[in-house]
Amino acid sequence: MRFEKGHKAATRQKIIETAAARFRRDGIAATGIAGLMADAGLTHGGFYAHFGSKEELVRAAMDTAAAATRARLERAGAQAPGLEAYIRSYLRPAHRDAPGQGCFIAALGAELARHEPETRAAVSEKIEALLAHIAGQLPAEQTLETRQGTAIGIFGVMSGTLQLARAVADDALSNRILESGIAAALKLADLTAGGGNCPSA
Repeated sequence: MRFEKGHKAATRQKIIETAAARFRRDGIAATGIAGLMADAGLTHGGFYAHFGSKEELVRAAMDTAAAATRARLERAGAQAPGLEAYIRSYLRPAHRDAPGQGCFIAALGAELARHEPETRAAVSEKIEALLAHIAGQLPAEQTLETRQGTAIGIFGVMSGTLQLARAVADDALSNRILESGIAAALKLADLTAGGGNCPSA
């Protein structure tokens, strides 16, 4: 059967997008290739026409998930400039309730730490880019080292808070965890900003 030009690229992207959602929702190890391909409306045997291994797909899916996170980050900044908008957007109930569409670091960080070095190197690049964006929102009069250190703390609070909020079964406790995480991240940003960059909430 002859396909239209661009069909293979479109099929590959469909697999990547399906994997990006499934991995974040169900976990990498728990997601089999056969089920993933079925979700994409494709046959199991077609997988290796696009990827040499599942690990290669993991890296491609991370790229897609990271790009989506960056796009959300930019949208949050456009609606309400500043770090506070990003913190509140990240720690909102809608993000907690949709892991398949959310931050891949919060969803898969512990699992990715056990993957091969090439995959972990790719994770490191994505995290460094995210931290650089956060650091760029902090006061320029601070040293680069200070801004980088504070960015690590802020994102550590954010991602850890999201994981805790998803882990508990009690909705009220989960919401309280999110609210406490927002307050902690804003406080950490305030300390760097001298109280003037991100108002406490």
